[in-house]
Amino acid sequence: MNKPRTTPQPPASMDPFAPGDIARRLEAANVSRATLSVKRLLLLGLIGGVYISFGGALATLVLTDNTLGYGLGRLAAGLAFSLGLIMLVLAGGELFTGNNLMVLALAGRKISIRAMLRNWVFVYPANAAGAVLLAFAIHYSGVLDGNGVKATAVRIAEAKALLDVPSAFLRGILCNMLVCLAVWLSAAARSVEGKVIVIALPISAFVALGFEHCVANFYLLTIGMLSGAEVTPASFATNIATVTLGNTLGGIVTAAILFLIYLGKDQVQRSRPIFSRPVVAPPSEPTGAAAPQVEPAVLEEPIQIAAVRLRLKSMHDDSATPAPKDPMRTRPSWLGPRSKG
Repeated sequence: MNKPRTTPQPPASMDPFAPGDIARRLEAANVSRATLSVKRLLLLGLIGGVYISFGGALATLVLTDNTLGYGLGRLAAGLAFSLGLIMLVLAGGELFTGNNLMVLALAGRKISIRAMLRNWVFVYPANAAGAVLLAFAIHYSGVLDGNGVKATAVRIAEAKALLDVPSAFLRGILCNMLVCLAVWLSAAARSVEGKVIVIALPISAFVALGFEHCVANFYLLTIGMLSGAEVTPASFATNIATVTLGNTLGGIVTAAILFLIYLGKDQVQRSRPIFSRPVVAPPSEPTGAAAPQVEPAVLEEPIQIAAVRLRLKSMHDDSATPAPKDPMRTRPSWLGPRSKG
């Protein structure tokens, strides 16, 4: 018995999505994100904060007693920290700094500013709660006792608390530009391996360069204080508030620029005048020596074609109008010839 032949399917493309497709994919994802229930936002935000804090805990361990030197040591810690965002993107979760890209959907009038702020208002405290809970869990688990990790946690927390406001603000802006870029690149990748690579590189850069992330700081400052760091509640609050403002501004600016580049064109295209010039398609290149020369095709908009038809119809109606009758030709014969004068 002959088996039916099956047409072999071409392999799925492994090429990344084009930037315009990335923008539309993120815009659609943020539209659905804006409709999530409060319960889901809180739960996804909670595990999102836990994921980022796991990355912070691993980065603290990697920074302890490393012999790679200052630059390579911080780069290794950045690679370890990227575990948090990798888990969040692949396993699912909500992150306040990444959700600043909702400005893409807001600028395209796909969501309201109320829906965007609703997402941020619920996700931010959920992220903070997840980070603080993991800090308490790691502290009381005892994994930091008897080694140098606790001293590293203290040193990191005290360095963050001593940052002045302008420095923390600027570091927050630069940090979230890289975080949003990591989320953008993750939407470009088609495979799990590709997503891991494109997330790890920008996140490693922001950690190695010493930028500030508000959700990570909730964990790092808390675990430092629990380990004995000299961080006052006032310096804790000042750092978190300043870095949060910087992160938010950096994310909004990045999203606005990406919208203007990749989605703003679509808005202009949809609002193009009705009777604009037709778009001329470029001629196709000949494949052989004897290939005929083909004139470029004119791609007219349907409404332009309808306008031309209406114009031709009106011209035809004008030409089809009968001429006025000659009274000499239409005079009845029994009346005789018309007298002159």
